[in-house]
Amino acid sequence: MSEFFEAIWHGEGIGDGGDLEEALQAYVAVKPDDNDWIKACAAEGAEPRIDRFASFDAYLDNDDALETIPVTPQMIVVAIEQLPV
Repeated sequence: MSEFFEAIWHGEGIGDGGDLEEALQAYVAVKPDDNDWIKACAAEGAEPRIDRFASFDAYLDNDDALETIPVTPQMIVVAIEQLPV
């Protein structure tokens, strides 16, 4: 089985993906109006992160994440730039 990644913003899941880049692209859902990811990520409680699970089934079974990956503004910007227009 392949890994599964969930994007977290303000403690809530906002999207997911089969790989890290796909999960990072989920942050487009919370894109700030002024496009200032540095300010948005620094906002109290934002704490963007990606939780990595062993598989989609592990995620559905509420297994603990194998890893929590802190997300930087730069990671989000780069991922979103890869989205088709």
